[in-house]
Amino acid sequence: MSLHWALICHGLITLTIVVSFLCGQWRIFQGTPISSIHRFLSFGAYQYFLRFIGAVFGDRGTNLILSVEYYCCDRPNPILQLIYLAIIGTTYYIIVKTSFSYIPGYYLSEAHRYASFLAIAVGILLFLVTSFSDPGTVKADNVSRYLSAYPYDNIIYTEKECPTCKIPKPARSKHCSLCNRCVARFDHHCGWMNNCIGERNTRYFLAFLLWHFLLCIYGTIAIGLVLAGRLKELQIVHVLTVYYGVDNSLRSLAPYVVQTFKWQDYISWQKNLIEARASTAALKANIAGMTTEGKPQESKCKSFFRRSLLQDTEAIVKKNVYDKGFFHNLYEVVFPVSTRASFLHTKSKSG
Repeated sequence: MSLHWALICHGLITLTIVVSFLCGQWRIFQGTPISSIHRFLSFGAYQYFLRFIGAVFGDRGTNLILSVEYYCCDRPNPILQLIYLAIIGTTYYIIVKTSFSYIPGYYLSEAHRYASFLAIAVGILLFLVTSFSDPGTVKADNVSRYLSAYPYDNIIYTEKECPTCKIPKPARSKHCSLCNRCVARFDHHCGWMNNCIGERNTRYFLAFLLWHFLLCIYGTIAIGLVLAGRLKELQIVHVLTVYYGVDNSLRSLAPYVVQTFKWQDYISWQKNLIEARASTAALKANIAGMTTEGKPQESKCKSFFRRSLLQDTEAIVKKNVYDKGFFHNLYEVVFPVSTRASFLHTKSKSG
């Protein structure tokens, strides 16, 4: 019975960590321990670490840590790529040395020896493909095609020129200061990949995140079943594995989520603006009613059927020209515009 309870506790702790990382910022978890754990693991732990370094080594220690952070995260270099490979390689080596002696076992067959290697290999392959693939660089010879593929909405994206590349900026594109290039449908610059995530490689990046999330689940179940007797020792290794995989996914996805909900922020701002205008109009109407007592009042029937200013928000939502439906947007991610025959045909005609 104690073994079963140990497995249950192990699963609950891992599930809490995963949910906290992935969903801790959701509104449903605001004010709950899930939100607190998310803040601590994503931001608080690092801040406490900086305070500890400052208390022990002073400003020199803190500045050294910040310099390392700047070098690793704010400029292109392969350090984080090597760290990723080191973490994956070391973790798999530890698992082989400590767990493979228990395979085959009562719960798992010998096939999991090869399945685990295949799972790691696929993850590394997706990592390499994402790292060294073209994110969708916008150049002078293809900018006209990207301009036709991604039209301006004149709300969030307007016609302008990149001051660095000296070419027009297509809608949803951005100039990456780290890579010094404009990227179509720019999402973010990923330090772990040492590459931008854009129109052409977002599909590989999302596949990488999904695969590593499934890899964490697979590792949780396998380690919990095979090495239950040594759970206390191996839980440390496992939690570090989950921490790396999920935290990397969250930090990489954060800019993507920010850009995804940029339109929602704009709509919210517009709603607040319209509500403020409606309140101002109502206040003016009340003041006008007090100063013009002899003026006939508007009939209740006409006032009821008069269009409310808040109804204008529906028109704002409909103006999102980039929201083409879930499946169509997903199709654009899996099959980017620049890889389609129509785009290549336009290239040959323009050339």
